[in-house]
Amino acid sequence: MCGLLSAVLLAKDGHDVTLLERDAMEPPADPEEAWERWERKGVNQFRMLHFLQPRFREIAEVHLPEFVDALDKAGAARFNGIDEIDDALTGGTRADDDRFTALTGRRPVIEAALGSVADATPKLTVRRGVAVAGLLTGASANGGTPHITGVRTESGEEIRADLVVDAMGRRSAVPRWLADIGAPPVPEEEADCGFIYYGRHFRSADGSLPPVQGGLLTALGTISTLLLPADNGTWGVGIVTSAEDKQMRALKDIDKWTAVVRDIPAAAPWLEGEPLDERIAVIAGIPDRHRTFVVDGEPVVTGLVAVADAWACTNPSVGRGITIGLMHAVALRETVAATGLDDPAGLVRAFHDKTMETTEPWYRATLAFDSARLAEIDTLLEGRDYVSDDPAFPIVQALIAGAAQDPDIVRGLLSIGGMITSPDELFSDAAFFEKVLGFAGQEVVPPNAPSREQLLELVG
Repeated sequence: MCGLLSAVLLAKDGHDVTLLERDAMEPPADPEEAWERWERKGVNQFRMLHFLQPRFREIAEVHLPEFVDALDKAGAARFNGIDEIDDALTGGTRADDDRFTALTGRRPVIEAALGSVADATPKLTVRRGVAVAGLLTGASANGGTPHITGVRTESGEEIRADLVVDAMGRRSAVPRWLADIGAPPVPEEEADCGFIYYGRHFRSADGSLPPVQGGLLTALGTISTLLLPADNGTWGVGIVTSAEDKQMRALKDIDKWTAVVRDIPAAAPWLEGEPLDERIAVIAGIPDRHRTFVVDGEPVVTGLVAVADAWACTNPSVGRGITIGLMHAVALRETVAATGLDDPAGLVRAFHDKTMETTEPWYRATLAFDSARLAEIDTLLEGRDYVSDDPAFPIVQALIAGAAQDPDIVRGLLSIGGMITSPDELFSDAAFFEKVLGFAGQEVVPPNAPSREQLLELVG
């Protein structure tokens, strides 16, 4: 997805772009054919639950309106969280509530729509079934720093370029290839995110979507639920657990998974549809990873940059991955437009700075959210109440408590969840911050859900 996004954006600016895709199959034009037939062995989460945040639509409408049109034509869902909340809480519709609208769908349908845009984009060539095996080098452009001048494919073809963009995702081989050419190590942070996902898709008979009672992502003690609208009257239902919770691994069984979902009042109506998967899709062992290509102000390599998951990735439960990837692709577009390609070292430095300004904060905020949630689950599994030592924790609790009672605060919570506004931006409004603090210490009423003992009975 993010390779296609980056390629289309750069080609729209007049650059000759070649995108190399290892998987050979062309994306089918029909959404249902894309779901049923399209094989993407290089994307292990291809048929897992996906969601594009409202921020994605907001950016795409500015930078990729043709993609927005393609998504609408493919039947993507337009979902607005405000519409699902009673007017007694929201105070009714406001003029700017459209900002909460997400445009989303199943991953094969979304990517097929983007593939059709890529195929119609002048100056962009998409070559499917071409895998890269290594990097080509040339004379240093920065005092001995290795300089990349292209790639070598598995067939031995050499493809030269002014700039190589690594969009190979969280398992990118670029750090290893850089080591092969004698480049210094790329500093890397890595840890297993600690979550396991169990998901299934459904379709309604009349094209409608189930009611959303609460959030799309809801923490329920030692598990979380994902209830995600998709395209053409389809949706996804997921259960997220700690990787340490071995007893919940029984959720890979359809009957036990269904029993747990049916026992969660807000999730049970989401089972009322035709199942689209013959088995529960499970994904685990997903690493949180962050790579840095500028150290002490100097590039590790020139002629090459990494975007989206090839730069940094987190677990997918909060549904931010592709949205963060689009933000990063736009940052690359704007950097190339401002810096040009004639100063390779300057380009890498400028892209690093732009990344730190626009995209890094969202990565760090997501990582912090994931770490706190995992700590909460693991504490509950030990039979202890969770008490965070994070000084921001009471503010978060006040925000959640206030969102159940105040129309401004519920919109604030939705703006963070939809990546419309960062927490720092939201709380920079002194009046809003004071309003949230007014709910400090109030009890956050947990959603109705089975207890740990009842969960164990359901999966036993």
